[in-house]
Amino acid sequence: MADDTTDSESPTRREYVKYGGTVLSAGLLAGCTSDAEGEAGARRTESGSGTDTPTGNGSYSVSMSPMGAVTFDSPPETVFTRLTHHADMAFALGRGDTVTAMHAPDYYSGLWNQFVERLPGVSLDWTGLYSSWEPSKEKLYELDSDIHLADPAWIAKQDNWGREDFAEIATNVSPWFGNSLSDRHAEPPSGWTDYEYYTLWEQFELVAEAFQEQARYEALAAIHDEMRSTIDANLPPESERPSTVMLAAADIDEIYAYTLDNPGFLTAHTRPFGARDAFEGSVETNSVVDFETLLAADPDVILHLGGFEPSTSLPERREAFKSDPVGSEITAVQNDRIYPQGARYQGPILHLFQLEMTAKQLYPDQFGEWPTYTEGPYPEIPSEEQLFDRQRVADIVNGEI
Repeated sequence: MADDTTDSESPTRREYVKYGGTVLSAGLLAGCTSDAEGEAGARRTESGSGTDTPTGNGSYSVSMSPMGAVTFDSPPETVFTRLTHHADMAFALGRGDTVTAMHAPDYYSGLWNQFVERLPGVSLDWTGLYSSWEPSKEKLYELDSDIHLADPAWIAKQDNWGREDFAEIATNVSPWFGNSLSDRHAEPPSGWTDYEYYTLWEQFELVAEAFQEQARYEALAAIHDEMRSTIDANLPPESERPSTVMLAAADIDEIYAYTLDNPGFLTAHTRPFGARDAFEGSVETNSVVDFETLLAADPDVILHLGGFEPSTSLPERREAFKSDPVGSEITAVQNDRIYPQGARYQGPILHLFQLEMTAKQLYPDQFGEWPTYTEGPYPEIPSEEQLFDRQRVADIVNGEI
């Protein structure tokens, strides 16, 4: 496969790949140190990291940790991804149909389409793609994508990937350009020092620069900023905020609990609302809990991750709580406040929907009632109660900026 990839491409594209890969190899995937999400943008501005810098002959350079500076000769046309925050970024930039790989593509294609249904004239189909949770070098040669929108430090956790493997792919196929450990500010693997963390929208801005889609980014960021301003201006006092937990469960025998306000983009749709964590720090994120633990916390609201996935029956999940002698005593269960959520590895499009739904689920008096949801796509919200304009987002995705 390696011989095929070096001989069959045009000189222009292969030049672009090798140039980007050379920068990656020489920089040894270096990044800028950061350990505070709110300060990442300021540090990048001071250091010049993240700037779309012309390098001559029409090429340009963009910096992101842990890769450092990556040079592109032209915007990538096909996109390898591993996690859905990156796939959603490609989708938001009008490249959803150019994705060549992602984790659990059929599952996430079904989940994302529950939201895409509400964007007029927008379509998305990730079914049948290569499932890239544990990618092999051989498959990356075969896919021959123009960019690997994935974090090499995350993939490095697998025993069969070393620095030389990442450099080989960057040189012979195309550059790496992604960041995933910003999910919860996780520690990078051994040897990956000076790792920088980004907010969801900081990282999306850099990805947009890599694709030369700054106008799309700016348009979507303006919608997000307006939403955040509305949310921040209308939050009730802390004393009036409900105690809340976020759960994911395939069945009642294995319920995972997630914290709401820890650093990272996994909580980008819950942290802004300042809801009280019902566990009060007694349960670590991604812990398995039972009904007794949940009753001891006694949340006012339960947010159910994956509740929108087409094969998930939210009514059955709710009934499992109601029919259990312990689960039925939980305040959120008694008041019918078990609400669906989408996914934690959210990109900008899913994030807009999840901000809106979480606002309504937690604070209906301030942001409007959340409709009762049982199945199907994201529910219709009256236009006067929407927190963002669906048609505007659809136009941006479709390039009508």
